[in-house]
Parts: sequence; structure tokens; C-alpha cells
Amino acid sequence: MGWIKNARRNRTRAVRCSATIETMASPQVPQPARWRDKWYEVIFGHHTVAGRLFDLVLLILILLGVLTVLLDSVRSIHDAYGAYLEGAEWCVTILFTLEYFARLLCAQNAWRYATSFFGIVDLLAVAPVYLGVFFGISHSFTLIRTLRLLRIFRILKLTQFLGEATALRVAIRASLPKITVFLFTVLTVVIIVGAMMYQIEGEQHGFSSIPVSMYWAIVTVTTVGYGDISPHTVLGRFIASILMVLGYGIIAVPTGIFSLELARTSGQSATRPCAGCAFALHDKDAAYCKHCGQSLPPAA
Repeated sequence: MGWIKNARRNRTRAVRCSATIETMASPQVPQPARWRDKWYEVIFGHHTVAGRLFDLVLLILILLGVLTVLLDSVRSIHDAYGAYLEGAEWCVTILFTLEYFARLLCAQNAWRYATSFFGIVDLLAVAPVYLGVFFGISHSFTLIRTLRLLRIFRILKLTQFLGEATALRVAIRASLPKITVFLFTVLTVVIIVGAMMYQIEGEQHGFSSIPVSMYWAIVTVTTVGYGDISPHTVLGRFIASILMVLGYGIIAVPTGIFSLELARTSGQSATRPCAGCAFALHDKDAAYCKHCGQSLPPAA
């Protein structure tokens, strides 16, 4: 009887080993992606056919919305086609509203998207229309026009279609401390020269106060030269000449600072947003996000 039990035990082991080998040999069937991940790729991504089609439709809607605002400001066009423009306006607004809520629903972090630059721009694209409807009765017509003019901010939605927009924004952010120090230095020079010109030229030559003299210094150092105020004394003209020559160097400094920061980000790609943190500026050969470590979609 012992050999029968051993035979049964060996047969059971053989069946288990065979099942294990078949499982390892059979290809793994990928699990279907969640609906939120699929829609995230379509709405936030740019490397799929559906994502590019979504961007194209959104681009047309943005241009249509901005064109509607521009045409509605022309009195003759408004009087003749006001009803059609209002209908087109509401169609675009409803579609933008659906897009905004879809982005909130599909985003990994809805609050982070809502408080981001593009989230605020998307909100400004639809909020003025609804505010004009809700407050149109109790507020003045001037306030209604102001709210409706805010619809022009839809043009800012176009920046999300520019591949280098993120790189440009990162370069500006990186150069901002240096440019701030530089502008503070220029402001100091303007205050000193304005006070000097107020003492040298005086009210009889148009320099009636230090703020007015500072205005002249700003116009001069930026090489604009309106000519509404000009020095008449020899010393005043000498200081003005130095300030004019200095203006050319002042213009070149922030340009060099920004160009340096832009060159540092030129080797990076801004077309692959991370699904985890929405950071979009990555190296072209990067496979994982530099902020959260999540896998990145393949490069377009």
C-alpha cells in the first residue's frame, strides 16, 4: 500500500509542476487600464492620436472663443449678428466647462491642477460668462463688460500647445532672482538721478518734483525718449548723456541672464507630463519623472 501512496503523491507533484510551467510559459495578459488613466492620456497627453485630436479640437475652440470676443466688441457686428455671437459664445463656454470638469476628474491631484497656472486659465475661460449671468441684474453694465472682457484670457490656453512653453517658464523662474536684484539696482540709479536732476534743472525746466524727475530718468535709461521733458543746463545734459549710454548696457543685462537660463533648459523636453505630479519638463531620454519617480510615457 505504501508504494500506491507514493505513486499518487508523485503524480500530484507532476501535475502541479506541469501547471506551473504552463503558467510561466503562457504570455501575461496586461490588465486593462483604468478609465481615468485612459482619459488622462487623452486630455493631458500629447503623444497619442486621441490626445492630438483632443488638442486640435480644443485649439479650434480657443480660436473661436477669442474671435467671438473680438467681433462682439465691434458695434456694427454686434448689432447685426449679436444673437449668433451669443449662441456661439454659449456653445464654446459649455464645451470649455465640460473640459474643465473633465480635467479635474482625471487629474491625479485635482487641487494641484486647479491652483496651477493652466487650471486658473481654464477657470478664467468660463467664469466670466457665468458671473455676468448671475450678477447681471444687480450690478452695473460697466461691471458686466469688465467680466465679459476677461474672456480674452482664453488666449492663454494656447500656451499649453507650445512645446517650449514649459521650458520658457522654467527659464524665467530660474532667472527671476537675478533679474530682481538687477531691477532693484536700476531703481536705485533712477531715484538718485531723479533727485539730482530735480536739484540741477528745477521747476522752470519741467522737473517739478522728484517723481517727475524719476519718470524722466526711466524714459531716458530705457532709451525711449518721449521728449516731453528735457534738460537745458550743461550739467543736466551731461548726466542725461551718461544715462543714455548706460541704458544700452542695462537692456543687455537681463537678456543675457535669461538667455543663460534658457540655454540650460534647451536640452530638455516639455512634451511628456508625468501622470503622478503633472511635471512636464524632463530630459529627452528620461524614463522616470525626476520629481516623483513614476514612469513617463514614451517620447513623441
